[in-house]
Amino acid sequence: MVNKSKRYLTIGCLLAVVCLLVIAKFFTSPETVQQSFWALVPPVIAIGLALITKEVYSSLFMGVLTGALLYSGYNFEGTLTHIFNDGIIAVLSDSYNVGILCFLVILGAMVQLMNRSGGSVAFGRWASSHIKSRAGAQLATIAFGCLIFIDDYFNCLTVGSVMRPVTDKHKVSRAKLAYLIDATAAPICIIAPISSWAAAVSGFVEGENGMNLFLKTIPYNYYAVLTIMMMILLVVLRVDFGPMREHEINAIEHGDLYTTEERPFEDAEDHTDYKKGHILNMLVPIVSLIVCCVIGMIYSGGFFEGESFIDAFAGSDASVGLVLGSFGALVITIIYYLIANVISFDECMDCLPDGFKQMISPILILTFAWSLKAMTDSLGAKEFVASIVQSSASGFMNFLPFIIFVIAIGLSFATGTSWGTFGILIPIVVAVFEGVDHTMMIIAMSACMAGAVCGDHCSPISDTTIMSSAGAQCVHLNHVSTQLPYALICALVSSLTYIVAGFTENVYVSLGFGMVMLVVVLLVLQKVTGKETE
Repeated sequence: MVNKSKRYLTIGCLLAVVCLLVIAKFFTSPETVQQSFWALVPPVIAIGLALITKEVYSSLFMGVLTGALLYSGYNFEGTLTHIFNDGIIAVLSDSYNVGILCFLVILGAMVQLMNRSGGSVAFGRWASSHIKSRAGAQLATIAFGCLIFIDDYFNCLTVGSVMRPVTDKHKVSRAKLAYLIDATAAPICIIAPISSWAAAVSGFVEGENGMNLFLKTIPYNYYAVLTIMMMILLVVLRVDFGPMREHEINAIEHGDLYTTEERPFEDAEDHTDYKKGHILNMLVPIVSLIVCCVIGMIYSGGFFEGESFIDAFAGSDASVGLVLGSFGALVITIIYYLIANVISFDECMDCLPDGFKQMISPILILTFAWSLKAMTDSLGAKEFVASIVQSSASGFMNFLPFIIFVIAIGLSFATGTSWGTFGILIPIVVAVFEGVDHTMMIIAMSACMAGAVCGDHCSPISDTTIMSSAGAQCVHLNHVSTQLPYALICALVSSLTYIVAGFTENVYVSLGFGMVMLVVVLLVLQKVTGKETE
């Protein structure tokens, strides 16, 4: 009965999409869809279908197809050319994207190596003697996530591989683990001065000291600060709500970490005998990753050619730096395992294709998500959003941080990219306020960054959301549906906080207001839902 209802729902959604495309066919042309609200229709269709049908691959492709049809004016040849030449092939030919995919494959191989060597199980044994409760396992995950502030991609997969055995032991659902990973990825990176995100943001500001401006925006980045605060309060108060509550109660009472029927990672763990496993088999790869990725980042920014450490990070290429760093860590790990006689060379080589297999799903989703972004770019989504921001700047100056925050959420959610949202909105914000009101410029920049992270956090087509699911080995749409209510609560509190900031221009008053409001909301939710048992 459930499958039959799902089939009818899927057919209904597809018919609605077809009707929308028919309307567009008769009332638009390739010229009229450019830089209009039609530019945001493809990602809206992809996201809507994914959330309703629970099938992410076909939903993303439908979004890509819609964008290509609108761009080509429903010309068959033009549609196919745009999908493949300008979409899939183009994004897979982009050196930055290929670097991220290589980074994913290398990290997948390292996870397999750590599992095969017994490092993951050894860390689990060590953690079991120090972490005695579900709350402790979750707080340890948050703390570890906060320490991996270099890059969100690095954070997602590293935290997941290290903490998954610990949270599994204490019956923390995979959906909750995915949320903790995702909430300590972009929100941490966007307030960390030494990170690939700080480098990206500072690079978008022309005519100003980008890194100096970034440092000033940190205390005004309310969504990031409140998200970190919310994670800790959720654990301490033992409160969960929405779909997440069902996952957590099911994990506590029945030991089922997945809840839904789809559980592709349930048998993914390696069952080799790990009696010889030592905690160093985990620590050496992780420390190597951190050190080598930092070196790779500053190398790509010209540190060894005379640039300062901060300038090198500001000018770094995250894709190049992470690939070089992860490859260096992979080599160090293999050499260490061979010298310590942990596993044989043949076993090390077997982990390479196994790691690639583990990353096939995230790679496929990322490819479609990048292609969807290419469709929205070709339809002029950036220019459409930019015109909205510039037109609202004159009459609503005090409300502008709030307006920018909301627009950034919508754009980032629809396109699945924070960095693309920075590139569109930050130069506009600087142009509006530069030489007029420096404090308001800082607040508005923070609102842009916070909104971009929020939209990225909520979007099912976001690369960090996809990789958080992969890191936690959680069904992707389970992660999206359980995380969304949490992100929306934090977004609501943050939006009201930006209204206060727009009128007071005082970081202490506005941030204090946001923190108090968040505590009140969570206490009310705790009263309504009740505490979870350990």
